[in-house]
Amino acid sequence: MPKSQHSFTSIRPKGEALVWFTGMGLSVGILLIIGLLGIILKNGLSMFWPDTIYEVQLVEGSTAGPRNGQNFAGAIALERHKRLQEATNAGLTSEFQFFAGNKDAYGQMYHYVDADQIVTDAAGEPLFTPASGILQLERIEFGDALGFPLEIQLADGTTITEPEALKAALFKTIEESNERLETYTKIEKKQIGRINSKMESIRLEQRALREELGEAAAETSPQIQELNEQQAALQAQYTELAAEARELRERRHQDSLLLRLATGEERRISFENITQAHFPNEMSLPGKVGFFLKQIWRFMSEAPREANTEGGIFPAIFGTFVMTLLMSLAVMPFGVVAAIYLREYATQGVIVRAVRISVNNLAGVPSIVYGVFGLGFFVYVLGGSIDELFFSHKLPTATFGTGGVLWASLTLALMTVPVVIVATEEALSAVPRGMREAALACGASKWQAIQRIVLPASAPGILTGLILAMARGAGEVAPLMLVGVVKLAPSLPLDGEFPFVHLDRKFMHLGFHIYDLAFQSPDSDAAKPMVFATTLLLIVLVIVLNLSAITIRNHLRKKYKGDTF
Repeated sequence: MPKSQHSFTSIRPKGEALVWFTGMGLSVGILLIIGLLGIILKNGLSMFWPDTIYEVQLVEGSTAGPRNGQNFAGAIALERHKRLQEATNAGLTSEFQFFAGNKDAYGQMYHYVDADQIVTDAAGEPLFTPASGILQLERIEFGDALGFPLEIQLADGTTITEPEALKAALFKTIEESNERLETYTKIEKKQIGRINSKMESIRLEQRALREELGEAAAETSPQIQELNEQQAALQAQYTELAAEARELRERRHQDSLLLRLATGEERRISFENITQAHFPNEMSLPGKVGFFLKQIWRFMSEAPREANTEGGIFPAIFGTFVMTLLMSLAVMPFGVVAAIYLREYATQGVIVRAVRISVNNLAGVPSIVYGVFGLGFFVYVLGGSIDELFFSHKLPTATFGTGGVLWASLTLALMTVPVVIVATEEALSAVPRGMREAALACGASKWQAIQRIVLPASAPGILTGLILAMARGAGEVAPLMLVGVVKLAPSLPLDGEFPFVHLDRKFMHLGFHIYDLAFQSPDSDAAKPMVFATTLLLIVLVIVLNLSAITIRNHLRKKYKGDTF
């Protein structure tokens, strides 16, 4: 062999290129994941940070501002390059997207302005001056408002215009208004809701008695009379509570704030519509950090509003958690039992191989197919039968014969059961044969050997299957759109009303919430920050659920580590 060829062979081991190729594939995958998470993290968290509000002055003759004006106030939401269309000016230019708020005044909250439409400084850069004393209001309707406070008018006729007194009165009045909002929301949702539920039950009892006794006999029936008295008492309570709630609403409506917008017009805003206020340009760094953390908590703990583009996402978090928990409780025993039979009891042959192939193929079926099956089988067949048997007095109003969290959980359990079966079979097959034989030799039955020896030893592998199932189930959207998820659910599937767990209720889901914001929102610019924030939270929720399962798996792995032969 020539010397040169011998040297080449010694320094280039066979297959080295493939090792580098596989390493490159892993690196690309990791970079893509890090990039995706970085984009979601940056855009999701930026929603909660109080941005500086600038005064923007446009050049003479420009009509790019709100209402074709030449000056306005707003925060820079985006800066990007755009390609000019005119042949004579071909090239790139910059444009800014400003969050100017005041949707009720300007028609939209975000405005795009070309850089050459903005007055520049001596260096030729767009001139942005922080707006001194500008106030940002978070409102229940029409999004945020930006402007300069002029006066507060209270219900007792007091008018406050002095700046320091106005600022103190502003926060105090908002706090009082929010307390009234919390009080009448509690009255309407809990107390009045409970009364409505009782009145509906009485109405159904009355209808059943009338059908049983006949209309004529029912009018003189003592039972009907008693139910009428109960309904009258509930109606009196309802009227009293409704009046109390109405009075609190009217009281909130009487206080108002006069605001001058940066475009010059004045608008009076009722405190009924204000939930929070802050002066973003006057906040220190610790103040901004505190505001940032407070906004995150509000986002996670409050209900959505304004077509889900404002407020929080607590019902979606809770709905996703409950659905994933129910799905895990359903898929785990079913998948494990099926895998035990296939691996430990079934005679290995053509039929078992066919079953395994079918199970593996089920994992590749599109999720929307499971949704259609869930709608037909769980909702219409099972739910309709349950309504006929146990809730016939409520028909034609469906109880379980419509979408709900139970049917959604079972549909996702059916979709993810192949994952659990395959993972469990692999875990069972990994248990050394000697462990089974030793248990049998000690006098244990086959089931006792499986229960006491095989299952504990394979528990970490079984939990791995459950982790994969939870990750897939929590992120699914398509099947849920058919079997129970809704855009806005007034009640949670778990609350303080008997029977406490309401499996028939529809629910909100983080995945569907993202879809709704991204593709169904009337204002895509306003919804975009919510999309990133909700996506970030969904990822965090899946990570938390998986970490919980991984912790249990590691505990079991450590516990049974010394039990191997």
